Amino acid sequence: MPNTVSTRAIADKVRQQVSRKRWEHILRVAELAGEIAKANGLDPQKAYLAGLLHDVARELPEEELVRLCPPQNEVERSHPRSLHGCAGRKIADGWGVDDPEILDAVEGHVWGVSRGNLLGMAVYVADSSEPGRRVNERIRELALAGRLREAYAQAVAKKVEYLRAKGIPIHPRTLKSYAETQA
Repeated sequence: MPNTVSTRAIADKVRQQVSRKRWEHILRVAELAGEIAKANGLDPQKAYLAGLLHDVARELPEEELVRLCPPQNEVERSHPRSLHGCAGRKIADGWGVDDPEILDAVEGHVWGVSRGNLLGMAVYVADSSEPGRRVNERIRELALAGRLREAYAQAVAKKVEYLRAKGIPIHPRTLKSYAETQA
């Protein structure tokens, strides 16, 4: 891993940025992302680090999210909280995380990732299925059984179904990820 920062240093920084409840979620995602990565032949340390960083910006004020990541479409303008993955990427980069796979996974955990981004898929699945959420256990089991692409497709489909049912606009990148996983 080309990063010049330590996982411990990143963990300390993230812990200072978030509430205790968010920190507990972040730790569960990081652990699960590492396990999913290992089960699917990916680098568990990279997945763990991306999991640590995935929600670093989740509790920032909306004004700060917009400052860090100016909205690019109506979904982002209407729902600035959806920018927390993009903002997290910028924070991680500012802290010296320079691995594009990790940065892409941090950004992509909100909207989805491209077909070839397996590390991003691991973090996305870990975020949507970590045990503290008490949902998506089957998706977690698939990922831990080495069936990451299938687990990711189901996780994206669940997100799209949920947003549609709630009448919440769906980000174009989520729709793109959904279309790719259904093809």
